[in-house]
Amino acid sequence: MNLPPALAPGVTDPRTKACSTAELGPLKLDCGVVMDRVTVAWRSYGALNADKSNAILVCHALTGDQYLGDPHPVTGKPGWWHTLLGPGNLFDTDRYFMICANVLGGCMGTTGPMEINPDTGKPWGLSFPVITIGDMVNAQALLLDHLGIEQLFCVIGGSMGGMQVLEWAASHPRRVFAALPIATSYRHSAQNIAFHEVGRQAIMADPDWMGGDYLEHGTNPHRGLSVARMAAHITYLSEVALHRKFGRKLQNRANVTYGFDADFQIESYLRHQGSTFVERFDANSYLYITRAMDYFDLAAENGGKLANAFKGTQTRFCVISFTSDWLFPTQESRAIVHALNAVAANVSFVEVESDKGHDAFLLDEPEFHRTLQGFLDGAAEQRGLG
Repeated sequence: MNLPPALAPGVTDPRTKACSTAELGPLKLDCGVVMDRVTVAWRSYGALNADKSNAILVCHALTGDQYLGDPHPVTGKPGWWHTLLGPGNLFDTDRYFMICANVLGGCMGTTGPMEINPDTGKPWGLSFPVITIGDMVNAQALLLDHLGIEQLFCVIGGSMGGMQVLEWAASHPRRVFAALPIATSYRHSAQNIAFHEVGRQAIMADPDWMGGDYLEHGTNPHRGLSVARMAAHITYLSEVALHRKFGRKLQNRANVTYGFDADFQIESYLRHQGSTFVERFDANSYLYITRAMDYFDLAAENGGKLANAFKGTQTRFCVISFTSDWLFPTQESRAIVHALNAVAANVSFVEVESDKGHDAFLLDEPEFHRTLQGFLDGAAEQRGLG
C-alpha cells in the first residue's frame, strides 16, 4: 500500500486511522509566515489524571510518526516503541498519559506539504512554508493548550525527537517538569547536513518529482526517495552491526555476477529499506523535515552560547547517548550536559555501551531501558505521581 494522494477536506484519511486530530492555530512560523489553521494528528495511551500532571509527550524521529504503540495504519507494522508501552511497562499506561503527535510538515495527518492548501484547493507541495524544530514544538504546544495540559510531566525523544525535547526545555521551560533527550544534539553537524543534502538531491533529481508537484501530476519520486532512505539508513547503523549482520556475504548466489545486481546481502538489505520506506513516507515531507533538522542550532539561537538556552531552568534532565552512535556521537551529548552544568541545572548523563549505532534507542537495549526506568521513577516520585 502506498501513501494516498492529498485528500480533500472531509474525506476519510487512512493515515489517521485510530488516532485523533485537532484543528489548531494560528501558528506563527520562524520564517515569518502565519498559518491560520494547522491540523495536528496525535495518539494517546493511558488516562490523564485529575490535575493533568501525568502527561508524557513523546517526540518522534525524522521518519517516525504518532503510532508509538499501535500498528502503523499503512504498513501494519507494530508501533515503533510498542515494547515499552502498556500497563506495568516502562511507559506504564496505568500511571502515565502518553501523547505522541505527528510533527508539523509530516505526512501522517498533520499539516504538511502533501496536504491540501485551503487557499488553492491543491496540495501544498513546495509552496508549503519552510519549518523549523521550533515550529514543530510550537504546534505541539498548541495541542497541549487544546488538551488543557499546562505542564508536561516529561518530554522524551530520540534523534530529531531529542532536538524537540531540547527545544521544549529552552523555549517553554515552565511547561516541562522533566526532559529526556536521547541520541541527539543541540545542533546539526556539517556531516549530518551533508548526508541530508545527498538525500534531498536524490529526490529532486528524480524526474517524477516534477518540481515538487508530483501529486498533481499523478507521479511519485519513489526512486529518489528510496536512494535518500538508503543513504540515511547507513548512518543509523554501526560498522560492527553491519559486519555482524551482513559481512561480505552474497545474496542467494555462490559467486559475484560481474554486474550491478544486488550481489551482496547488504545491497539487498538497503534496497529493501528504500522500497518499503516509499510505501509510508512522502518525498516532500522528507525535504522539509530534513531541512528543519539542518537549521536547528540551539547555541546560535541563544547568542552563540548553548548554556544561555537553559538559564534559570527548573527542569530535571537525563541526557543519554550510545557509544557506537556516529550520527550523534557522545561528545555532542556531553556538550549539552556541560551547558546544563554551567547553569546549575539538575542533570544526569548516561553513555550506554552498545554496538548497534544510532538506532540503538529503538532496539532492545537493557541498560538503556533501565536508565529510562530509573529516571522516570525518580522524577515521578518528585512529581508526586506515586
